[in-house]
Amino acid sequence: MPDKPSVLFVCVHNAGRSQMAAAWLTHLAGDRVEVRSAGSAPADQVNPAAVEAMREAGIDISAEIPKVLTVDAVKESDVCVTMGCGDTCPVFPGKRYLDWALDDPAGRGVAAVRPIRDEIRKRVEDLIAEIAPEPTA
Repeated sequence: MPDKPSVLFVCVHNAGRSQMAAAWLTHLAGDRVEVRSAGSAPADQVNPAAVEAMREAGIDISAEIPKVLTVDAVKESDVCVTMGCGDTCPVFPGKRYLDWALDDPAGRGVAAVRPIRDEIRKRVEDLIAEIAPEPTA
């Protein structure tokens, strides 16, 4: 891993899981990690239930815009975390790939999105501990 690892979160619509994961990683790791998110078939907007669930956790993702997955985004990332996008993510040698099986929040209310949000936070915390732990004094 380089001094500042780069993580790409990918889901189909880049409107729920990947947006929440990117926001958690940015919030919890700060500038120790470069964060990207994208989707294989991006939605028009971030899922309102995901926005509300993250707002409840003190993180505002309302200004985020779903982005299309590009080959360059994968090439520029050290770790690529997929979330239900199947084989649409290009694979390059030397990259680390993780597949997080998480429920899709699409079409669900905020009550159903909260447990997904909380599971993503746990997984992001584990990822941070592995690739960008807090510097020791």
